[in-house]
Amino acid sequence: MITRQRLAAGACALLTALAAGIAVPAEAVADEITALAPKVNLLLDVSGSMRARDIDGQSRMAAAKQAFNEVLDATPEEVQLGIRTLGANYPGDDRKEGCKDTAQLYPVGPLDRVEAKAAVATLTPTGWTPIGPALLKAADDLDGGEGTKRIVLISDGEDTCAPLDPCEVAREIAAKGIGLTIDTLGLVPNTKMRQQLSCIAEATGGTYTSVEHTDELADKVNQLVVRAADPVVTPVAVEGAAGCTDAPAVKSGLYTDREEFGQQRWYRVDVEPGKELRASVSVSADRAVNPDYGVLLRAMTVHGREIVRGEGNGTGRTDVVSTGLRYAKAEADDEDDESVAETVCLQVTNSFSAAGGVKTTPGLPLELTVDVVDGPSRASDVASFGLGRGWWLLGTLVLIGFLTGVLWGWISRLRVSVWRTN
Repeated sequence: MITRQRLAAGACALLTALAAGIAVPAEAVADEITALAPKVNLLLDVSGSMRARDIDGQSRMAAAKQAFNEVLDATPEEVQLGIRTLGANYPGDDRKEGCKDTAQLYPVGPLDRVEAKAAVATLTPTGWTPIGPALLKAADDLDGGEGTKRIVLISDGEDTCAPLDPCEVAREIAAKGIGLTIDTLGLVPNTKMRQQLSCIAEATGGTYTSVEHTDELADKVNQLVVRAADPVVTPVAVEGAAGCTDAPAVKSGLYTDREEFGQQRWYRVDVEPGKELRASVSVSADRAVNPDYGVLLRAMTVHGREIVRGEGNGTGRTDVVSTGLRYAKAEADDEDDESVAETVCLQVTNSFSAAGGVKTTPGLPLELTVDVVDGPSRASDVASFGLGRGWWLLGTLVLIGFLTGVLWGWISRLRVSVWRTN
């Protein structure tokens, strides 16, 4: 009897331990999935101007509600979605109070479609247009986690809470290196509003779209929400140094940094024998700059000798300048040197200059891509215009073509002479 009780107690203890062991990893996996889930915060302008009836015969607010209902129905299950408003609650004339008028209508998290639709249905155009303060709060709503983060701003007018410039706010958000993208949509836009919303989007690598019809609004917002669920590579924030000696070491990956006007940024990459370094850089003009600018990317030895360079330039017609380079390190002749990597210093320099009255800080957005791959069979092949050993094949094809032409010409002449003889 005692033996049976002990066996039963032991079995219970074993089952309890197994259950605990299974429960902890399952909870950890769930937390990890939540941390990686894409997050979208829809930021809707509910200011008084949204009463205007100029979108398909209905008010801008009605069009926004209809579009939101369609978007909520189509939101992928894996997307954590929230809704924040600006100008929805304070109807008065006190500017100070009006510029505080932003609230989270629906918290960022797993979507309850019925609850979210009910919250949107209660909205009534009310007050001011505090875009800058609302962007700051919307970014805080998305804090935490490693998944995609996106703000979709829908507005029908420019910010009314200067001097807090929404464009500067977007640049500050981008400078944090948290991988947050802001997309903007302008309802029935004017020139000033279009410029402001475009600047906000460009500062974070987002998009701006003008909208004048309800179906356009629903399609675009839905496209942006679905895009957040697509797998993307989030750039790693890195701070380049003023020289190669103090430069941070980077490996294959995507990196983001900020570079002042005319500044140099340095990074270090180790390239082993038989490997090829492929690097590219893009610098964005996220504010007004003078025309005629360029970007220089150089691969240097630790002793300051240039190995190879890439250059890109613009004349004011594009907001992004990119360039790249390739460097293959030859196989080691000595077996003892096969594992000795060469440190390559990457130098990024820009020749942008700020237009009059434009702030120079924070620096311009810089995106650096580094890839160290298996090199060609011989490092010298890289200089063969990208053909490598393909030159042998090309030469053989040319020779065959020449001989075929000579043979065909001889046969043609023989046929003509036989015809004349007959």
